[in-house]
Amino acid sequence: MLEEALLSIGLVIVVAKLAEGLLRHFRLNSIVAYTATGILLGPIAGIVEPTSEMQILLGIGIFLFFFLIGLDELDISGFIAAIRGRFFATAIISVLLSMLAALTVTSDMFYDFGLDLTFSGSLALAGILSLTSLGVVAKVLVDEGCLKQPIGIQIFTTALIAELLTLLLVGFTIGEYVYHLSWKSLLILPVKIAVFTVVTWVLASRVLPPLIVLLKRFLHVPQLSFGLILGGLFLTVVGAEHMGLHGSLGALLFGAALSKLPYHVRRDVVPGMRGTAEGLFVPLFFASAGLHLSLAFTELPVWTIAALVFIPLVGKFAAAYTGASVARLKMPFALATGLMAKGVAEMALLLVLLDIEMIGHDVFSLLVLIMLAYILLTPLAIRAVVHRVKPLERLTLPESLPPSLARFALDDITVADILDRTRAYPDPAMSVRAFADQWIVPHQHDYAVVENGELYGIVSLSMMRYLPKEFWSKTPLRKLARPRKLHAWPDELVEDALQQMTEHSLTVIPVRDRESRKFLGVINIRQILELITREATGEY
Repeated sequence: MLEEALLSIGLVIVVAKLAEGLLRHFRLNSIVAYTATGILLGPIAGIVEPTSEMQILLGIGIFLFFFLIGLDELDISGFIAAIRGRFFATAIISVLLSMLAALTVTSDMFYDFGLDLTFSGSLALAGILSLTSLGVVAKVLVDEGCLKQPIGIQIFTTALIAELLTLLLVGFTIGEYVYHLSWKSLLILPVKIAVFTVVTWVLASRVLPPLIVLLKRFLHVPQLSFGLILGGLFLTVVGAEHMGLHGSLGALLFGAALSKLPYHVRRDVVPGMRGTAEGLFVPLFFASAGLHLSLAFTELPVWTIAALVFIPLVGKFAAAYTGASVARLKMPFALATGLMAKGVAEMALLLVLLDIEMIGHDVFSLLVLIMLAYILLTPLAIRAVVHRVKPLERLTLPESLPPSLARFALDDITVADILDRTRAYPDPAMSVRAFADQWIVPHQHDYAVVENGELYGIVSLSMMRYLPKEFWSKTPLRKLARPRKLHAWPDELVEDALQQMTEHSLTVIPVRDRESRKFLGVINIRQILELITREATGEY
C-alpha cells in the first residue's frame, strides 16, 4: 500500500539524516550513517522492508546520483589534457593490473572461488573492486590542506583518470550483461558508445546551456532551468538504455557534460538538484544497501571471503605502486595509497548489480561491508602517508592541471581574497609598442586598460596580430581596447569568476563594487593558478 510505503520511506529518511548529524561528530562519512540506518531498520529491527514503491524512487536516485558524480567529480577536459602525460600511463597501468588481480577472484580463470558469475559479471565486479573514488580523495586532501601540494595534485590527477576509465568499463560491461549482446553487437557497441558520448556531449555542453538562457529570457517560468535539466537527464538515461548502455553511464556523461554550465544557470539548478538528492534520494539510496544486507555471505567458503577481502586490496595497491614506478613518478607509495580510496560510486554500482541480478545477496552483503571498511579506513591511511611526504621534495606535476581541481582547491575563497587594489594598469594613451615591452607576461592573454581609475576596456593579444608591427609605436592602446560588460563582485566566489572567464575565453575579469559599480581592479588566471599551486612549488 502507498501509505505503508510512505511510512517506510519517511522513517528511513528521518533516521538517516539524524544518524548523519550524530556520526558527523565522530568524523564518519554520511554514507556510513545511511547504510547503518538501513541495517538498523531492516535486518536488525525488521521495521522496514524494500518495497516496489521504494524501488521506483531508488531507480530515480541511481540516475540522479550518477548525474551529480559526473557534475562534481568527472573532468573530461582534464582527462583529455592528461592523455599524453605520465599520469595517464600510471592510471592505465594501475587500472589494468588491479583489474587482472581482481579477476583472479571474481572469475574462474585460475581458480574457482564459487562465485558462479558470468564473464560480464566477473569483469563488472573486478571493475568495482578496482575503482578509485575521486570524491573521497579530494575530500581527504582538502581536509588535510594537501590538495595544493605536489603529492596532492599527483594523487588527484591520477585518481581522476583512473575513475573515469573504470566507470566507462563497468558501464559498458553492465550494458552487455543486461542486453545479452552477441559478438557482432559487441563489436558495434564501442561505436555506439562513441556516437552516444559525442551527441550527449554536444547537446548537453553546447546546445542546452544557451537554449536555457534563451528560454529564460522569453519565458518567465519558475524553475525552468531545473525542469529542463532534470527532463534532459531522464531523456539521456532512456537514450543510453536504447544504445545498449546502462542508464547510470548516460547520467554520468550528462552530468560531466554539464560541469561547464554558465555560473548563473548552475546557481539556479545545482542547489535544488543537490538538495533533492541529499535530502531524499541519496539517504534512501544508501539506506537500501543496509536493507538488503544479510548474513548470507557467511555461507560463502572461508577462502572465498578471504580472497575477496585481500587479493583486490593487495592487487590494487601493487598495481598503483607499479604504475607510478614505471612512469618514474616520485613517492609511488604515497600515490598508491591515495588510489586506494573508495566511496559512494562503488556502493551505488553494487546496488545496480544486485538489482539486475548480476550478483546475489551473499556477494553483495560481503562487498558492502568491505566498501564500508574502505570508506572508514582509507582516509586515515591517506592522511598518514601524505603528511610524511617532505614539503621540500621536488615532485613532478602534471603539465596541465585538471580544471576540476579548482572546484575543490578554491572552496569558499572569494574574489576579494585575491584582489590587489593597488595594482597599476596600462593607460589607453600608451602606444602598443610600449605596452608590449612593459606589460605582457607569460600565461596571460588579456589586459585591463584603465583611464582615470575607470575601466576603459580589455586588450587581447590576439588583436595585436592584425596590427603590423611597424604601426605599433604610432598606435595608441585605445585603438585595440574593447568594452566588456563581463565583471565579478568582491564577495563572489573565485570559482564562479573562473567559470565566467572560462565561458568567455578570457584570462582576466574586471571587479566592480556591488553598490557603486565602481571599478576596483581585476583578477587574472595567473593569480588563480598561483592560488591553486602556491603550496606546490612556489614557482609559477
